[in-house]
Amino acid sequence: MDAIVSTRPLDRVSDFPAIPDGWAYLDTAATAQKPLPVIEAMDRGYSETYATVHRGVYQRSAEMTVAFEASRRRVAKFIGASAPEEVIFVRGATEGINLVAQSWGGTNLKAGDRIMLSMLEHHSNIVPWQMIAARTGAEIDVAPLTKDGRIDLDAMAAMLTERHRIVALAHVSNVLGSVLDARRAADLAHKVGALLLLDGCQAVPRMAVDVSALGCDFYVFSGHKLYGPTGIGVLWGRSDLLGAMPPWQGGGAMIDKVSFSGTTYAPPPARFEAGTPHVVGVLGLHAAIDYVDGIGLEVIAAHEEALVRETRKALCSLNSVRLLGPEDSAGIVSFAVEGVHPHDVGTILDESRVAIRAGHHCAQPLMEHLGLDATARASFGVYNGKQDVEALVRGIERVTRIFA
Repeated sequence: MDAIVSTRPLDRVSDFPAIPDGWAYLDTAATAQKPLPVIEAMDRGYSETYATVHRGVYQRSAEMTVAFEASRRRVAKFIGASAPEEVIFVRGATEGINLVAQSWGGTNLKAGDRIMLSMLEHHSNIVPWQMIAARTGAEIDVAPLTKDGRIDLDAMAAMLTERHRIVALAHVSNVLGSVLDARRAADLAHKVGALLLLDGCQAVPRMAVDVSALGCDFYVFSGHKLYGPTGIGVLWGRSDLLGAMPPWQGGGAMIDKVSFSGTTYAPPPARFEAGTPHVVGVLGLHAAIDYVDGIGLEVIAAHEEALVRETRKALCSLNSVRLLGPEDSAGIVSFAVEGVHPHDVGTILDESRVAIRAGHHCAQPLMEHLGLDATARASFGVYNGKQDVEALVRGIERVTRIFA
């Protein structure tokens, strides 16, 4: 496999204490391992600087509030938001999509309205829309895929009507790694008066995202896929949309004034952040963004593209392996081994110290479309290199020998 790029300087495995020598971790699309700067930032947050935010008048609380809001500004800069007030901290992309569906959708959708999704969406970008559609009487349409596994925007353009109120699509497929032409999707949605929500979970760890340039109206992502902690994520929304949306959850911090005769609500972002936030998780997300930016998203993208290219090339030489998705998939290679269940593939690879994902990847409609119950998926991160691709291929060769 001499064609692959050098494992230096991007093979950052030494930054990741949870990756032991000789273990090929190829499940980054599910959740990324955490680098030392993130772990250290969270450790300091709990052991040295911890206090509540937005409430205390004592010095440490004020300092933690400053750090918390600095993290919001960091996120806004990272994704090209116009103002930090457009950044809402949520538990993850799932909660962000549910917030938009219940708050924006509950206010704006009615019987006869339509919602546009695609065949490759994660369940988190299907089920919340089904729930609000059932509540409001709106209906859901599903855009098909091209032969190589991309959202077919030509077909979607023909399906869109003025009855469509929102289009919700994955920026990068978590199964196929196919990248959406997000700018064109936004233009198509806006042409019929609809909004565009993008699920950016698989995009933000491996490509530069500028929500203004993309032209979307909402953007969501999870911190744990971006080398940050679990339990923290981001919903970005256009300020005019957020300002018109009612709160989704009630409690402390999201209010202006509470009385038994009535309650008034704080403006965004506080309106959507009820209760005590995941303070240290926000600090960890800040550290993760700094870590990724320190490497350079263009460098990460080139590195993962090379690993994908070499993996697909090697697996193509095995007659029993069916590769899925486009040749230029972003950091993800999904495949099936003829006659072998993906769970067996994953178990045998685990014996060889190679960790992949096997299953339906929370995308059962896509599996049905592909004619499969499940697939095996290898996904890459900054800690992967040539040795991990070689270990994967050796493991797949062992699978084919065992089941021959």
